[in-house]
Amino acid sequence: MNPTKITHYWRAAGWFGVGLIIYLSLTPSPPQINIDNGDKLGHFAAYGLVTLWFAQLYTGLRQRIGLVIGMVGLGIAMEYAQGTTDYRSFEVADMVADAIGACLGWIAAPPRLPSLLSWAKKHLSKC
Repeated sequence: MNPTKITHYWRAAGWFGVGLIIYLSLTPSPPQINIDNGDKLGHFAAYGLVTLWFAQLYTGLRQRIGLVIGMVGLGIAMEYAQGTTDYRSFEVADMVADAIGACLGWIAAPPRLPSLLSWAKKHLSKC
């Protein structure tokens, strides 16, 4: 497979993750994580994973700062959007969990962790 196609698929999967965050933020009955503060763990994991995913595409410092600002902005926007519904609630703690997840996703991004995108390009290009 062509490395450029892999990059396009990677980007599409990242945007699917953003869409999933938006859907889960605004659906009347999101999945429940049945542990104490499970919803905060879900926020943390979702924003951290999507940030980590995109940080493998955008490796420059300015790009990554923009990425984190965008992800934190998305978390804030989703909480305000939830506040306008009659079935979800606005929670500052959720925004904090989103921001911490996004920041840790950036911190964990390559070169600290191996680049899964580079691995995929290397191994899938042989197919």
